[in-house]
Amino acid sequence: MINNVLKNKYILASQSPRRQELLRMLGLDFEVRSKNIEETYPNNLPLTEIPIYLSQKKAKSISSDVAEKAIIIAADTIVTIDEKILEKPIDRSDAQKMLEMLSEKQHKVVSGVTIMQGDNMKSFNEITKVTFKSLSSEEIYYYIDKYKPYDKAGSYAIQEWIGMIGVKRLEGCYYNVVGLPIHKLYKTLLTI
Repeated sequence: MINNVLKNKYILASQSPRRQELLRMLGLDFEVRSKNIEETYPNNLPLTEIPIYLSQKKAKSISSDVAEKAIIIAADTIVTIDEKILEKPIDRSDAQKMLEMLSEKQHKVVSGVTIMQGDNMKSFNEITKVTFKSLSSEEIYYYIDKYKPYDKAGSYAIQEWIGMIGVKRLEGCYYNVVGLPIHKLYKTLLTI
């Protein structure tokens, strides 16, 4: 079964260096192909469904350019707190506000993953609850200035300094917070 997963040719529909690294760690042979899509979704979509919707959009956007046998992996991740989505910060002030919001509170990281081969499409989501300790202004500014988390939803990466010193509790999949729920992805790839 493992050989079936490892021998397939995969297309990752994402420019994310973190997702690419996770697929390399999993041992998959893949190439990166993605198109810039408008990351819009219906207003009435539940928060947990938004990443699935966007991952399907990403997979479909490249499906006509991919050989029938290749397997597309597309993903999207959002950070939510108090039923609000924290996007990627637009500047230092925005990143500061987000990290202050996350300080001493629990938030959710929700990823949606779509696996597509020809007309066959499977999607799932993964939810991880993350609790930060109380973050001081000094810690927040240090992290923002040193790590420049402007390409990260919620203004942080768990595998960086802020995750090491700030995450007090994690309920669920660590790799989901990094950017791809590897356990669930692998389990789903075994069924293709």
